[in-house]
Amino acid sequence: MKMAGSAVLLISLLSAVAPLPSEALNVRGHLLKSKTFRSPPILLGPGSVSNKYHHDVDFPRGHLAVKSFDAEVVDENGVPVPLHETYLHHWVAEPYYALKNSQSPDTQNLPKGMLKRNDGVCKTTLGQYFGLGSETRHTATWVPDPYGIEIGNEDKAPEGYEEKWLLNIHAIDTRGVVDKPSCTECKCDFYNVTIDEYGRTISKNYTGGLFCCYDQTQCRVKEGFNGEVRKLFLQYTVTWLDWTDAVVPVKIYIFDVTDTAMLDGTPEHSCKVEYQVEECSAENRANNECIHTKTARAALPRGGDIVFSVAHQHSGGVGASLHGQDGRLLCESLPTYGTGKEAGNEANYIVGMSTCYPKPGSIKVSDGEVLTIVSNYSSDRQHTGVMGLVYILVAEPQQPTPAPSLCFSFPVPCEFH
Repeated sequence: MKMAGSAVLLISLLSAVAPLPSEALNVRGHLLKSKTFRSPPILLGPGSVSNKYHHDVDFPRGHLAVKSFDAEVVDENGVPVPLHETYLHHWVAEPYYALKNSQSPDTQNLPKGMLKRNDGVCKTTLGQYFGLGSETRHTATWVPDPYGIEIGNEDKAPEGYEEKWLLNIHAIDTRGVVDKPSCTECKCDFYNVTIDEYGRTISKNYTGGLFCCYDQTQCRVKEGFNGEVRKLFLQYTVTWLDWTDAVVPVKIYIFDVTDTAMLDGTPEHSCKVEYQVEECSAENRANNECIHTKTARAALPRGGDIVFSVAHQHSGGVGASLHGQDGRLLCESLPTYGTGKEAGNEANYIVGMSTCYPKPGSIKVSDGEVLTIVSNYSSDRQHTGVMGLVYILVAEPQQPTPAPSLCFSFPVPCEFH
């Protein structure tokens, strides 16, 4: 499914002006605004890992419709940093509600913040609004017209709270390391890690993944290699419209191929986020069948029209797809691998994922429809800590404008202290 030509042109225009502090275009009579921000500094030496959460980051304010969120890692001079030097494992951006007057005696018993979360089923692990990884430079995030992701609606904020944004950036410096793939796949032996970041003993059966490459861990570096500590940034460009009745809101759903809720019969969703791909057997190798396929099912809470979809995979991924309850293909998202050394075209890394932009109204899903997520990886060798996520944006059927006497209640998000 191809993006409309106007959206392609718009993304090209925005990419051309990304270094500028702000830009405005006219979309169907509405002013489209764009601004580029930087995260707090990411300090990395050879082999080191940064996986920090940054609260109250710079973000557009007001009642807005977000149209895209694009990001990349740059140095102090704004020069893009290639993945073979600093591997961007993932970044996520998520809104939260912060207590306005946390010092007041009247608010001492209230939580200082409440995570806003998306509408997906993996509430405890995948609550972000936006997020990608190594593929971020060449993965479209444009929300097609007339749709938008609503943010900053003060009427929806709990009393005494205001909306702010947080970033989680997980980056691994692979300059001078003994084996780059082992570092980027977080193999525990290369990090010399036996306990996780919470002090818990890591199972001997856990070969690699997030438990072994947490903040301030160190991947093995070649003897005698020296390199400076660098100050890097996640540079992100947000485009948006001021919210109007002309914008059709969309809900964000993220599905995880590790979710076992409908496979083991338990009602609770268990979204483990990552999994392991074992090397294929000699028999399969002889038959050129070294593809590992993992599937999961999840019920969509509310139906509507799918207007955007994209998958997130790690190196070794060969594509992911989403299917309806009747088996129909809703979206297939395929990786692009780099072929060179320059940033955005790094060989052996996924540098982009294809996106689906269905013709409006052509891909409908029903309330409670059970969807199937499929994630495929090459199993020519073992891969640890891989992911198989699928994002979709769903526009619910629009209801007639209610009479002024009607009122609405909004769900209360989870809390943090």
